[in-house]
Amino acid sequence: MKILVIQQKMIGDVLVSSIICNNLRKAYPDAQIDYLVYESTVPVLEGNPNIDNVLLFQDRHRNSKKEFMNLALEIRANKYDVLIDAYSKLESWLIVLWSGAKRKISYKKPGRTFLYTDNVPFAEFPKTNLGLAIERRLSLLEPFNLKIEVDAFPKLFVTDKEDQEAIALFEYHQLKKDRKTVMISLLGSEKLKTYPLEYMAKVVDCIADNQEVNILFNYFPKQIKEAKIVFDACKPSTQEKIYFDLLGNDLRSFIAIMNHCDLIIGNDGGAINMAKALNKPSFIIFSPWIEKKIWATLEDGVHHISVHLNDFKPALLSAKTEKELKKEALTLYEEFEPELFKDKIELFLEENL
Repeated sequence: MKILVIQQKMIGDVLVSSIICNNLRKAYPDAQIDYLVYESTVPVLEGNPNIDNVLLFQDRHRNSKKEFMNLALEIRANKYDVLIDAYSKLESWLIVLWSGAKRKISYKKPGRTFLYTDNVPFAEFPKTNLGLAIERRLSLLEPFNLKIEVDAFPKLFVTDKEDQEAIALFEYHQLKKDRKTVMISLLGSEKLKTYPLEYMAKVVDCIADNQEVNILFNYFPKQIKEAKIVFDACKPSTQEKIYFDLLGNDLRSFIAIMNHCDLIIGNDGGAINMAKALNKPSFIIFSPWIEKKIWATLEDGVHHISVHLNDFKPALLSAKTEKELKKEALTLYEEFEPELFKDKIELFLEENL
């Protein structure tokens, strides 16, 4: 059996959707399981033994109708028996339409059910603490009636070489070995998903005041200006615990560094999802316009905790559409003072350090 899973989206989505591949491999060890993703997300799939081939959806496929058609024809030539469309947008609809696959599985949504042989209900509310992001992906396995114990946890795989390089990096920067290490998810994927920098500095101060820890910042070199704003706003006693220049060269090195951290705190995004896939405790600060029910995955109130403005000041968000919340996100962020959840961070640190 040849199976193609489609998830043309960002790192968190690709990582969570990889649980589809992991469980299919468990159920069908001899199947060919391929995965179509954006090129930028490939690092989170490296070393995954449950994926045979990673197919790349590149910028040229998006920018050129001819290149897109070539990709669709390449997929058709592979003669897949089953397509699982976890993306379910125009680009994937066309690929599904031209695929020639006997069985095509996706979410049941108006106007597209004719494309698929199996239309799975698109859940609106989570039933467990797994969160909607995971529950929805697992629902795409239901048409198979798998006779296995389903594993709901995304996974990352670190090589021995990557592990040793991370250890060497820690030693080079002289991290204190008698202290635990906290990673700060410093910036979101965009400004509207980034906790105000002056507030983030207070969060970092809270961590440093509460525990004798090493503190690392997760940021790209092009974001050094914003990272420096947070660092400069921290108290001198906090700055002494921050290893500002300890950065990986790429996504794989970040994964290896995160694997040697003890937990992560900060903005929702790829860094949080990668930390969870490495089985690290997480504390997420959600943007006011993001739905917590989707990405508050594995929430148990101990190892995985998240906070949202709606948890504290629901009147500010009630009766507003997602579009309205997004438009007002920066103003609403100002209402989300760190003091609101300081006690939750302290409890999280106590439980996990």
